[in-house]
Amino acid sequence: MIHLLLQNFHRLLSGFVFAALVPTVASAAEPPASAEALWKKLEPFAQPPEEFAGKLGTYRSPLKFADGSIAKSPADWARRREEILATWNKRLGAWPPLVAKPTVKKLEKVERDGYTEHKVQVQASPEGKWVDGYLLIPNGKGPFPAVLVPFYEPLTSIGQGAKGKGVGTHDYGLQLVKRGMVTLSIGTPGSLDKLGGDTREALIKTGEELRRQPLTLLAYVSANCHTALAQLPEVDLERIGVIGLSYGGKWSMFSSCLDNRFACAVWSDPGIVFNEKDSNVNYWEPWYLGFDPKTKRKPGVPSESNPRTGLYKELVDAGEDLVDFHALMAPRPVMVSGGVQDPPKNWQALNHLVAVNSLLGQKNCVFLTARKTHVPTAEALELELVFLEYFLKHAPRNKRSDGK
Repeated sequence: MIHLLLQNFHRLLSGFVFAALVPTVASAAEPPASAEALWKKLEPFAQPPEEFAGKLGTYRSPLKFADGSIAKSPADWARRREEILATWNKRLGAWPPLVAKPTVKKLEKVERDGYTEHKVQVQASPEGKWVDGYLLIPNGKGPFPAVLVPFYEPLTSIGQGAKGKGVGTHDYGLQLVKRGMVTLSIGTPGSLDKLGGDTREALIKTGEELRRQPLTLLAYVSANCHTALAQLPEVDLERIGVIGLSYGGKWSMFSSCLDNRFACAVWSDPGIVFNEKDSNVNYWEPWYLGFDPKTKRKPGVPSESNPRTGLYKELVDAGEDLVDFHALMAPRPVMVSGGVQDPPKNWQALNHLVAVNSLLGQKNCVFLTARKTHVPTAEALELELVFLEYFLKHAPRNKRSDGK
């Protein structure tokens, strides 16, 4: 999917009339939406349509232990979750040590209407590698909920992308600060981006150097950004979420599943399960899960002449997918903002996450919306924002699987 936005981004967005897509954002003079009003918008998307209700597809249940036994209690699930997490860390490559107190360099400051914009660099590794971004802090007395927004580059996320790209569709950092949340919008880490300018090649290069699948390295950056946000006096450290579209959606998914400090997450059309019939659900590429230090393949859908490689090949050969990985979110709320890559049929995968939440005594934690485009429509964007506003501002915070 990364090449969809890298190679075709301007073509994809050129037909939009951005002013018509910008949803109405409450001004400071308007009363904030009530919890009841927000939930009324979300509730229809917490249940699958009738044709997918209770359907589990051919996916292996995440409740099934490696030895074939089934988790039947929250205590069982705690053990099963540890097994899943250990398995995925082994598959992806364990993280380097996290930064205990990441430095946040504030390089520039601009006072804007209702919030302050800081251009920042956040320490992303103990060795002092940095990720560039923009920290937006609403006016008023905190602490505020906060949201991490990963994407190719941060300007799109704060509404300042070239030629207005992202405005009213995925300028999440800007839209959320206007709803009273601190936002940290980041791009592909500078230490990666400087390796050649092409995000794909940079991720492959870093995978080669660190001997890990690139997606887990992006999640590692997010974990350090979470710590950096949690240290800020303006931020409620218990209410930090993450949202991303496409490449950022995969980044958001891996971040929130591998780090259960994120209180909730929005995965906007990343392609949540493998699908070789869709060239943009491209986990097979070496910049995602197809990295293999011994083998290189041409980009594109796997075929007899261009076979699968790396972890992706191992998973497909074993009949595995990402369903057990999704289960690491339980019982924290997640919205899959579905478009071309995540149609309603992907409820069959999400129903497994619903089953895990049910075992933990939780309901209405999994949402799937639908649109006919990859880039969010105004309506899809509004639902994404409402989800984060509801679960970060109003809803009781679900305990993590470790009880915290």
